[in-house]
Amino acid sequence: MTQKNQIKLSPLELKAMEALWKLGRASIREILEQIPVSKTLAYTTVQTLVFRLEAKGAVRKLRKIGNAYVFVPVITRRQAYRRLVSDFLELFSGSPLPVMSHLADTGKLTLDDLRDLERILKERKTRRKEPATADPEPE
Repeated sequence: MTQKNQIKLSPLELKAMEALWKLGRASIREILEQIPVSKTLAYTTVQTLVFRLEAKGAVRKLRKIGNAYVFVPVITRRQAYRRLVSDFLELFSGSPLPVMSHLADTGKLTLDDLRDLERILKERKTRRKEPATADPEPE
């Protein structure tokens, strides 16, 4: 089975996962109803999609009700997005600068976003410097 942080999702698989993350647990029919493009998707297409996600280790069967299986996500939204972002950044030789520059040029990256990012980076740096035996501070 593939490691959770190595699971690569197609755009349509991601839509199915979004539906499942929203619902928490769902049958194929419920997933189909949540996918925005479901008017053009057949039930069997979503069924194949969900079984493919199961084979990848992204979802698992929780139980069977009648003829329908209920599925739950195995990977988190964060794990899936981390892989997508990493793959995307590889298009730019791993550098986030072209992406950040574009976001700034289009107004989608604000000074508040940069302040939040600076705070995150400082927290990450602090965590790395703390000895392994230190107790975490209460939040």
